Order: sequence, then C-alpha cells, then structure tokens
Amino acid sequence: MMCYYVAVAAALIATIINVTGDQVMLLDTTTENTLGWTRYPYGPQASTPGWTEESYTNFEKLINWRSYVVCDVAHHNVNNWLWTPFIERRNANRIYIEIKFTIRDCSLFPGNALSCKETFSLLYYEFDVATREQPPWEPESYKLVGRIAAGEGRFNTNSEVDINTEVKSIAVTKRGVYIAFRDQGACISILAVKVYYITCPEVTINFARFPATPTGREVTVIEQANGTCVENAEIAVGDSNPVYLCKGDGKWTLPSGSCKCRGGYEPDHSNQICNKCSPSTFKSHTGDESCMPCPDYSETTAHASLECKCVPGFYRAKNDPKTVPCTQPPSAPDNLTVTFADQFSISLAWQPPHKNGGRNDVTYKVHCTNCGPNVEYRPASSGLNHSRVTIMGLDPVTEYKFQVFALNGVSGLTGDPPKKVEITAVTEASVVSVVSKLRIVSVENDKLSLAWNPPPVDLTDPDDTIESYEVKCFPKDNHERSANVTIKITKEPHVIVTGLKRDTEYGIRVRAKMKRGWGELSGIVYARTGAALEPTFVGEEEGAQVRLVAGVMVALVVLSVVAIIATVLFLRSRADDEAAGITDMNAVVDLTVHQLASLGVTLVGHQKKIMNSVQSMRAQIRVSGPYGFLV
Repeated sequence: MMCYYVAVAAALIATIINVTGDQVMLLDTTTENTLGWTRYPYGPQASTPGWTEESYTNFEKLINWRSYVVCDVAHHNVNNWLWTPFIERRNANRIYIEIKFTIRDCSLFPGNALSCKETFSLLYYEFDVATREQPPWEPESYKLVGRIAAGEGRFNTNSEVDINTEVKSIAVTKRGVYIAFRDQGACISILAVKVYYITCPEVTINFARFPATPTGREVTVIEQANGTCVENAEIAVGDSNPVYLCKGDGKWTLPSGSCKCRGGYEPDHSNQICNKCSPSTFKSHTGDESCMPCPDYSETTAHASLECKCVPGFYRAKNDPKTVPCTQPPSAPDNLTVTFADQFSISLAWQPPHKNGGRNDVTYKVHCTNCGPNVEYRPASSGLNHSRVTIMGLDPVTEYKFQVFALNGVSGLTGDPPKKVEITAVTEASVVSVVSKLRIVSVENDKLSLAWNPPPVDLTDPDDTIESYEVKCFPKDNHERSANVTIKITKEPHVIVTGLKRDTEYGIRVRAKMKRGWGELSGIVYARTGAALEPTFVGEEEGAQVRLVAGVMVALVVLSVVAIIATVLFLRSRADDEAAGITDMNAVVDLTVHQLASLGVTLVGHQKKIMNSVQSMRAQIRVSGPYGFLV
C-alpha cells in the first residue's frame, strides 16, 4: 500500500505560523531510529489495521524518517488513535507542533471506500505526571487543537505526491503533554513530527546580558527579561535596571536601562565588553567614558587604574577631581607693606605669590608674634581671599612683628609649613585728647542717648582739628569683646545708640579722632536699658575725689610746662617770663604757639610737646570745674 513513497516528489508547504525566534526542541521524529508510539486499536482483537510504523526515504535528499501511516477507508466506523510519548514542557509557556504529512484523495478509491475522509484530528492532553498506562483515548478527555486538512497536499495518482507542513501552537501550564492523532477513515502518512517552544535568543545589549527567554503563553503576550551586567560593568547610580521585552514571535523589543563599565575599564561597544585601562591611562568612575591619559604631574604603571598618583613634590586635594593635574603649595606673598598705622591699629597689604602652585584657591593667614589676646583682625586672621588686613586693639608706640602666609588646597599635605613673608611696624604715640563729661541723656528699652564735651583744641594748629567721634557700647559683662560691641561714628558730640537689648546694662566709652590720630578712650559710663535715668556721667558731679585727682594732674602738667619753658629760656638767655606775658597759672593755660615763639621756642618738636602738655592741663581744669586746683 505504501509503495508510492519511493516516487515522492516533495514540495514543502508551510502554513499558519512563521517562526523567527530560536527553537528549543522537545520532540523530533526525524532524528529517531524507531518510534514505538502508543496506538489504538492494536493487536489481534483490533477491528481495523490502524496506525503502522514505517520508514519514509528520499535518497536524493538524504531523508530516512520513521513515520506512521493509516488507510482504513474500506472499513466502517473507523476510530484510530496515535499518541506521542509524554513530552515535558520544561521552560515552555507555549509549544509548537509541526507536522509533515500526506493525504490521498478519496477519488483514488472508487467504489471501495466505505468511510473515506481527507482530514484527521490533532488533540492534546496535559498531565502533571508521566504515566506508564496508556493515555485515555476518549475524545472528551482531550482538547482539540484542530482538524488538519491537506489543502494543496492531496495527491490523486501514484506518482504525484505533495508533502504538507502544518504548524499549530498551544499554551501549556502543567508538567507535560501528550499529543494525539485521531483518524476516522482517511488515508494518511504522518512523515515527521516536531514539538518545540520558541525563545528570544540570548543577547547582550547596553552591556547587559539577557538569557534566552521563552515566549509568553499567548502570541500577543510580551515577556519581560531582566539583564545581568557583563563582567566589569555595573548599574550606574541613578540608572534603572536593564530590561528587555520578548515578543511572541521570538524577537526582542524596547530595551530599557543599562549597565556601564566600572572605573578602570572602558567600553568596547562593538563587542559589548569592558576592557582594562592600559598603563598611563585611567578611569575614575563608572560610566560610558573611555580611559583618559594621566593628568600633568601624575602617573600610573598598572592596568585598570582608577587614578594616576601624583609624582613627588606634587599633590591632589581631597576634593580635587581625579582628572585635574596635581598641584603644589604657593610661594610666599610678595611686597608686604604697611599702608596705615596709628596709635591702635596697623593696616597691611601685599601682592599675590608669584607661584600659585597651579591652583586658584590661594588664601592668606596673618599672624602677629607679639600681639595681645584681645587684638582684632579685620576682616579675619585666616581664610583671607583678599591681600589686605587691618589689626586693631594694639598699644601705642609699640613695635609689632607680622607674618603673612600663603596657602592653597594642598598646603596641608606636604608636611612642611606654608611659605611666609614678615614685616615689622610701630604704632604711633597717643594723641593727648580726651572727651569730658560723658553722660546719659535718656534711656529707652532698646536705645541710649549720649552726650559729651569735646576735648580742647588749639585753633592755631591745623592738626588739632576734631574730625569725628567713636562711641563704643558693649554689655557690661562682655569686657569690650568685638563680637558684641556696638560702634557708632559721629561728627557731633552726641549720639543715639539703637538696637540694644532690653533690660541690659551697657558700658559706654568715647574717643575723638583728630587729624593727627585717635585720642584716648574716655572712662566707662554704665547704663541699663529700660531703667529710670540716674545722673550717671563722667564730669564734675563725680565728687571731690575726682576734683582732687584732676587738680594733682593739672599741677603736674603745669610744673612740666614751666620746667620746659624755664630750660629753654635759660639755654637761650632771652627775655624773661614777664616780657612774654606769663605771670600766673591762667597765663600758662592760655599759652599759644605764638607766645612760645616769642620766648625763643622755635623748634616745632619742642612746641608740640609743650602744647600737648598745655592741652592736657586745659582738659583737667575743665574736669575740676569751678573748684579750681585742689593742690
């Protein structure tokens, strides 16, 4: 009956599904030497011959397949079953069944066919455990995949045979499945059967490796696959995990997320691998960047370097990027000079160092070797961004030594002290000029109103002009520390100090600014904000003790003035005191530069010393008031 197979002219006809992914084979009869599938009916009691295992050969195409044939068209009520072995689905969500077969046209059996058909049924039965017993053959136990017809593959002569190829797919959920072929009166040859599932192939993209991924249970379902970074790559901070979507046809689509090569490795995009940085190159962090040459004054001899080490004598600060050159500390500042000096302060200025070490973060530190603990640096003593500073709170007629250091971000890494420049400066002598009768005019919750008497001046001396007053207001327990001192500058002998704390006792001092320098600070007057005003001031109301002290001071000043004048007169043998008009104490107090010149005191230095003493005497007389000299 099967002799016609020798003359088969094969023409493969694919139908239903065009598969493009990788196929993972679960069953392939073309590779088997024998099949031995379960059949029904079978044996001596069988009413029909049923399915028979044979070989199909095509020597030209090197085909030798084991196959099953059935052709019981001469019988009534044909019901032939053929079962595959139990097929484990493994990772499959959906399996594909590919059948190569032939069917004879019923016209080949004129008058002999009692139940000739030109179709057969393809069924399946899912099961969680493989059994040695024969699978059930009742139709209701099986799910129908479809009725298979030959289509163009029927042949109606003994020499013209078309081989049909049919592919069907089913979703599977259990451990495995039996595939069944049911014949109800056709003349069929099942030449080859393949059962497989489709996967999206293993692939590497965006430096992430995605495994072979089975397609979903339905053709329209997309399966998500999570990628694993290739060697020496990782997910960068802020990036999402690599994900790829596997479509039902076995094709990947819509990649998202990525991995990037670690520090010390650069990407090879063509081969999707991360290569080590070669010596003299580096890569400091995870990313898509290639390895970079070592920055200036740094080197590395190793592979896969994260950074290049600085050569001796050069350094890299903690926060410096690994991509910038190594640097050095700066040289010393240039041209340190004194730009201003008075009785209590000195101002310094300098030029930036001629070598900044290759950095732009140079700062300066100023140190005074013999200053007291209460000196104040403005704007600061360290961390200076500008090349100038003023040191305040110094003593008059004192020599000070200052050091100015230049620093940058690597100065602390060398182990050596920073480079410096030094200078010595002397403060000027104090100007004998003290305000008098400092008093509290009014008190409110947050402000004080103050007034005082100006110091005496020599109207004939241009350098004896009062330019302004400085008022210091500070909490009593603060001891004039700069952090809480309120300083007001005014040109008038009165001022209102605002912004004070309520119910707080403040100390107040005032000094005058003359053309030739600052005068001495007055005595301290205390007042409490928000308290009732009491007659508190520096002046005649302080009592007899103040007047007594003032009288003694005036007497000493008078004696010094008289001694200076007498010495000058004696040395020069000029006119006597009466000729100059100096006959009593009041004449001494009213002494002028012109009178000194008439006495023969023509040297400017002598004139200034005498007039300073006279001015001090005038101030003390004002303090002593109408009581005069108590000496």
